[in-house]
Parts: sequence; C-alpha cells; structure tokens
Amino acid sequence: MKKIEAIIRKSKFDDVKDALHNVEVNFFSYWDVTGVGNEKEGHVYRGINYSTSEIQRRFLSIVVNDEFIQPTIDSILKSAATDKVGDGKIFITPVEEAYRIRTGEKGDKSLN
Repeated sequence: MKKIEAIIRKSKFDDVKDALHNVEVNFFSYWDVTGVGNEKEGHVYRGINYSTSEIQRRFLSIVVNDEFIQPTIDSILKSAATDKVGDGKIFITPVEEAYRIRTGEKGDKSLN
C-alpha cells in the first residue's frame, strides 16, 4: 500500500476527481491549502496584479493498493496538467498498515 499526496490547482480539482473515479479510485480526502512557490512574478488580470508565489491549492490524500499506484499517478498527471508553472506536485510514501474501523479488517481488504 502507498499513500499518494498531490497538491494541485483548485481549478483542476473536478478534472482530477473524475480521472480518479475512472481508474476506480473512489475514496480520497482533500483540503484547501495555501503554499509558497518558486514563481516570483505576479500576473495582471483586468488591471489587478495577483501574486502567484502564494496561491490557493487543493491537497489530496489517497491510499491505494499496489496495483493502483501507477494508474492513480498517471490519472493525476494527465488531468491536473496545464503545462504552466504551478501545476503542483505528487508525493508517494509507504503505508505500513490500514484498518477499517467498522469491521476491523486490515491490509488491502480495508481499502475496498
């Protein structure tokens, strides 16, 4: 099992959610977050200067069985990309164990 954490543009959340559902990843948690990025320039929209170094993002936390790792990553990469600076990051970490509280099931069974 792996934990996949992704930081994406809020505007791409619905696309990512749909892409995850298409590869049968039907449960994940998410939060609205603010981060500081590398871009130093701002953007002007309708005469107003917006800083892009501190920008609203969505943080996704997904735990998947080993067979779903690559499809999950691929679906996020494809659906979250705009080919512009600030598209986000994906982080992968091992999960030692998982339990379903309701039934006490553990391991891969707890994720189904």
